[in-house]
Amino acid sequence: MSRFILVIICISLLLGTFRSTPIRYDGYRLYRVLPQRSDHLQLLAKLEVESTGLVFLDAISSPGNYVSILVAPEAIDGFVEILRNHKIIHELAEENFQHILDTERVELRKTSATSYDWTGYHTLNETYDWLESLAKNHPNQVEVLLGGRTYEGRQIRGVKVSFKSGNKGIFLEGGIHANEWISPAMATYILNEILTNSEPNIRSLVERFDWYIFPHFNPDGYVYTHTTDRLWRKTRSKGLVCDGADPNRNWGFRWMEIGASKEECSSNFGGKTEFSEVEAKSLSEYLLTLKGKIHTYISFHAHGQLLMYPYAAIKENAPNHEHLQRIGEAAVRALSKRYGTQYTLGSTYEVIYPAAGSSPDWVYSTLNVPVVFTYELRPLKSSNGFILPSSQILPSGLETFDSLLSLIAEADSLGYYS
Repeated sequence: MSRFILVIICISLLLGTFRSTPIRYDGYRLYRVLPQRSDHLQLLAKLEVESTGLVFLDAISSPGNYVSILVAPEAIDGFVEILRNHKIIHELAEENFQHILDTERVELRKTSATSYDWTGYHTLNETYDWLESLAKNHPNQVEVLLGGRTYEGRQIRGVKVSFKSGNKGIFLEGGIHANEWISPAMATYILNEILTNSEPNIRSLVERFDWYIFPHFNPDGYVYTHTTDRLWRKTRSKGLVCDGADPNRNWGFRWMEIGASKEECSSNFGGKTEFSEVEAKSLSEYLLTLKGKIHTYISFHAHGQLLMYPYAAIKENAPNHEHLQRIGEAAVRALSKRYGTQYTLGSTYEVIYPAAGSSPDWVYSTLNVPVVFTYELRPLKSSNGFILPSSQILPSGLETFDSLLSLIAEADSLGYYS
């Protein structure tokens, strides 16, 4: 073996060691920035790609949508000066972001020492072990599924819950963005309710369907948020300059037309080609095997308290727009009853921002699934960015399950499950 190869191996091992050390954000300030014009958006996009010391927690989308940005101590003065010079509205949301992460880490250690529940967030392995236990404890209803594999070779596991043959299918997607921990927590909470809730009216509804539930569409990224960088959003595929792509900008519907970046270092980089990310590719292939079986598709994200339906990539109304609006109105009303939580309803393009290459748009258009919704979960506005305290998992679960049941009941009244 040549000395050159040995040097390369040693460098690779050292880089691997460095990357396994958790990244800290001591002294980083969290700013909420409100671009109001196209030149504001262009400036932020340039800063995201070219500036050091900035971490964009939200996709840069359209005028009027806030962008949460973490700023390193050494970059604060220059960043604020740029915003002021360009008259961009901004507010300081958090003085030291590491305090938020430290609190969450303490809660995570407590959760890992207990049984699987929803008082805290869980690791990927804890969730996968729990899925396996469900299949053992409910052998007649629960089957563990393999939806594909990841760039780093992990399985993308889910479950099918079926109470009788001939049921229509409902698919729940969680965790496509790695840093949105409430998303897989919501998928597993609803799975548990489907299996254990004993209320007769709930049982009669949930047992009419086959449930396909995948808590983690992006397992590599989720593991990375636990081991190395809590803020990581993308996949872990290797790039020339920056790693990963946004797996919710990589699907083959209007790919890269709008709302996705061509820059590798952007948080919403759409990938080298459509379905370049093995996670999106393998999951799309799995979903194609379910064509005609699933009639409802639900995707969980954070945050903003929004309930959205197709399209995200184009402004025009979906063919069954009026029905989706009516179904969504029923779901939003039901969600608000328990705690008064208010959600905004509408198409993704109009309510949040245009975004090509999303999984819900692809499912709606390619699989012809008629009832497709995306939940942007709690909070509405937070000094924590997208990080939701674990104390809010259960209330979020309760109100979202209420909402989902009403969504299904309204879709049923319109004949979608006949």
